[in-house]
Amino acid sequence: MNKSLFERLGGRVGISTIVDNTVTNHMDNPAVNARFLHLKNQPQRLAIIKSHTIDFFSAGSGGPATYTGMDMVTAHTGMNISPGEYMHVMDDIFKALDQNGIDEESKKDVLAILWSLKGMMISK
Repeated sequence: MNKSLFERLGGRVGISTIVDNTVTNHMDNPAVNARFLHLKNQPQRLAIIKSHTIDFFSAGSGGPATYTGMDMVTAHTGMNISPGEYMHVMDDIFKALDQNGIDEESKKDVLAILWSLKGMMISK
């Protein structure tokens, strides 16, 4: 029996680490860090964003979590994310996957998820 993407990403603990690494990567990335650095001074808001992101990817990758956050269009409306910024964010996510030793097949599955979300986030 094949493992779900959720399991291949390390379950909730693995996804939590990937999200933490991704946020750090975003804050270190000059192409997108202006959107994230202010969250260092808002630890409660950052914790909520991370929690929603963990639930979103846990549920979307076959895990038992229930995502209760906003839909992607609502969450990103008004942010006017450019296609270039989206690509940088994807690079940061893939850097986090590499930092956590995620295999190539799982990275392809994550890529498919990210591409499916792109239109819901770009220029909203």
